[in-house]
Amino acid sequence: MNGVVLNLVRPFFSLGRFSLLLAKACGSLGDIGIYRKNMVVQMVRIGLESIPIVALAAAFSGAVTTVQTAYQLVSPIIPPKVIGAVVVPSLTMELAAVVTGFILSGRVGARIAAELGTMRVTEQIDALEAMGLNSVGYLIVPRVAAGILMFPVLYVAACLIGVAGSLLAAMLTGVVSIGEFILGAREHYDNFGPYFGLIKAFVFGFLITSISCYMGYYTEGGAEGVGRSTTRAAVMSCVFILVADFALAIVLL
Repeated sequence: MNGVVLNLVRPFFSLGRFSLLLAKACGSLGDIGIYRKNMVVQMVRIGLESIPIVALAAAFSGAVTTVQTAYQLVSPIIPPKVIGAVVVPSLTMELAAVVTGFILSGRVGARIAAELGTMRVTEQIDALEAMGLNSVGYLIVPRVAAGILMFPVLYVAACLIGVAGSLLAAMLTGVVSIGEFILGAREHYDNFGPYFGLIKAFVFGFLITSISCYMGYYTEGGAEGVGRSTTRAAVMSCVFILVADFALAIVLL
């Protein structure tokens, strides 16, 4: 019976502790100038070092979407330019942000949780506190801020590379000419699409980094605990990306 009650209470306990950690992080924003060097390092690790894998995923996402759209829609009564009208909004409003989010959940989220988890179990975080440093301000704020700032940059890169991959796939397969693809994309272009994608990018960047920091910061149980926190960070980041994606679609569309 006690185990059942504990399982019911644990999500609320975790939510409360997560909220308190965010509140403490917000209270440390005034000291971000002190940790600006650490923030620049995190921006490089989260943003620049993630570009190759994001570019690869975006290019193939655009290419596959083009081929599948042609398979589903092109017929004698449907003009080929419809492919561009479907693929480009799909990339800007959904695929570029979500696929990038999933990739960063595994690459960035797992790394953050492993780093902070290792620091926790080896008592490095306790040592920082003993030296008078604000561990939340030094470790968590730069990572979350870097995620919020760099994820939109990766989203824009994913959109551009995804469209380039779509055009390349169209050219190689011959399902639609480059001119018709661009014509369809321009005729059905929606100005709100990229803004919607950018909003997702900011939200996903915050979710991935904050959840991963929380999982790593409160790691327990030695090496096994680090592995458990790393796995939970990646999984929970993906879950909350899907939840946030659905919530934003309901609210903004």
